[in-house]
Amino acid sequence: MDFSITADQKELQTAARRFAKETMAPRAAEADKKGIFPEEVYREAWKMGLMNLNVPAEFGGSGLGMIEQVLITEELAHACGGMTTSILANCLALQPINLAGTPEQKAKFLAPFCADYNLASFALTEPGGGSDVASMKTTARKEGDHYILDGEKAFITNAPHASLFTVFATVDRSLRHKGITAFIVPRDTPGLTTGKEEDKMGQRASATSTVNFEGVKIPVANRLGQEGEGFRVAMTTLDSTRTPIGALAVGIAQAALDHAAAYSLQRTAFGKPIAEHQAIALKLANMAQLVDAARLLTMRSAWLFDEGKSVTLESSIAKCFASDMAMEVTNEAIQIFGGNGYMREYPVEKLLRDAKLTQIYEGANEIQRLVIARELLKRYS
Repeated sequence: MDFSITADQKELQTAARRFAKETMAPRAAEADKKGIFPEEVYREAWKMGLMNLNVPAEFGGSGLGMIEQVLITEELAHACGGMTTSILANCLALQPINLAGTPEQKAKFLAPFCADYNLASFALTEPGGGSDVASMKTTARKEGDHYILDGEKAFITNAPHASLFTVFATVDRSLRHKGITAFIVPRDTPGLTTGKEEDKMGQRASATSTVNFEGVKIPVANRLGQEGEGFRVAMTTLDSTRTPIGALAVGIAQAALDHAAAYSLQRTAFGKPIAEHQAIALKLANMAQLVDAARLLTMRSAWLFDEGKSVTLESSIAKCFASDMAMEVTNEAIQIFGGNGYMREYPVEKLLRDAKLTQIYEGANEIQRLVIARELLKRYS
């Protein structure tokens, strides 16, 4: 057991911290207030090598391990959870191609994201389905050497700006999850449209919208794997992307702890800084424990992933615990700020709104608990 990080990992962490502080943080409040999609930030992230972290080096990507991804993600999320979500969305959208793509598909679809700035979207969730992926209504009908896609996806990150979509559709609804198939769909394919950007509670620097498919014709060559393998591709993808979501939640919570601790040393009550009052000191101690525990769980999952081991259980634990922790810590930060914490002039109310989404996306925490229970009980059966 070794809790140290290498010199190269430290260098990546430092670069991400500097980018977060100098480029993301100054734009975070305005982007949140006005719902701005700060594309110039994302372009700079691409230039810095902070996007497409999971694309293999042979296709021009960073080819980073999960530990490196987690280190980078926490630093970025410390500045803005919404921006970090849009930056990470490429990893989520491109992972199905990493997992199930042929060498030809990888060369064709991964390399352009590393050669130039592009955004991608992972299109799985549907308006009436949510966590019930097996009830998918988006269909893929095979006609000769093409498939015809019809349906609608909801809450798709980066959709209004994406140049490529990894899309999950069913070839036979009666087969439920066994009929789900994955496809690569370029944005300029006729029949693909995106809806208006959602007006969200938090993570407002990240663009989210519906995606509609009306007679979208794509070649069989754009299918990922075989028919019916899409559910496995989607679940394996989420196994690998839940860990960075844990890190994202840790970054948000660490920011809340940092703001709360600094404020408690400056704000006075009854003749002394509120940090010297036991009620506040104990809150800070509890917050620090929770952040540290979530970070360790996330790093454990990252290490196991890099060792080539299954992380279905560990990534679910990390994501679920860290996101619940982020809600608790950001809520306590507001309490420490008192009335000021409820005002948008101060940073902590944004952190709570950003934290909330981490309990929902990449599998709501209710689903994570079901996954955890299922994986746990396998040990006793």
